[in-house]
Amino acid sequence: MQLALKVNVETYRGTLQGVPRLVDILRRHQANATFCFALGPDQTGRMPKRDGSSVAKTGETISRLKRYGFKSLMFGNTLPGPDIGKRCVSILTGTASAGFETAIHGWNVARWQAGVDRADGVWTEIEMRRAHERYAEIFGVDAHGHAAPGWQMNPHALRLTQRLGYQWASDCRGTHPFIPVWNAEIVRCPQLPTTLPALAELVGFDNVSAENAHMALLQRTANKPETGHVLTLHAELEGLRFSDSFELLLTGLREQGYELVSLGQMRATLNINELPRHEVSVGTPAGCAWPMLVQGDEFLAQWKDAA
Repeated sequence: MQLALKVNVETYRGTLQGVPRLVDILRRHQANATFCFALGPDQTGRMPKRDGSSVAKTGETISRLKRYGFKSLMFGNTLPGPDIGKRCVSILTGTASAGFETAIHGWNVARWQAGVDRADGVWTEIEMRRAHERYAEIFGVDAHGHAAPGWQMNPHALRLTQRLGYQWASDCRGTHPFIPVWNAEIVRCPQLPTTLPALAELVGFDNVSAENAHMALLQRTANKPETGHVLTLHAELEGLRFSDSFELLLTGLREQGYELVSLGQMRATLNINELPRHEVSVGTPAGCAWPMLVQGDEFLAQWKDAA
């Protein structure tokens, strides 16, 4: 049974410090993963605060200061935001050279999360093409996959996952791979949704802490769905504060019999013509602090049932 590991890398600090540590951990555990990189300026200080309830909903470890660090929260405010794609090239290419799949996690993560929900097609395409072109400059090839920051998307962005030729996207939360349908518009780029909560989303509930979060997650992976799982990690968390718990999680997943793969490896097992079509919409999954793109019902399921 496959479990795909998706590493979202949002910040300069996460790229410099979290990614090398995660590469080391994954290689020691012989686990594969996909690293999804933010490729433009780090303006973490402008990251939206949402409704201010994230700490109450997901525990103390999700606080902005502990997640990003003091200096990162200055970027875009009192300090200029470093250009990740220019200043961290050796880490990005080194990750690929170490054998890991790489993909796109946006251009400016803070700006994307603050504005994509109400953005028009022009703004959305500029942001996505900047990241697409920067990726090609760094790696010498076009990206194969896209992972939206904060699982935030709009219909223009969804269309671009097809137009830019991505083989897969992981832009939403859901239960299994599917072809997305937004307001009856089919987008032929398979979505490989995040199916499990992140470690940080479990902290603060039922006596779960940063030290034992892996145990809570292993309870959820004990029963294996036929379509496998996708787990989203964050270089700023699993690569730093949560690294010990993450190592214990990898050991536990191996003991449960999972093959730890990249999103590209999971995509290679799928036939796009046989994937179900599901509606997508905006909702707030349990344990999450803000609305995001979620997998909905199978498209036209009621008509199939009637037939």
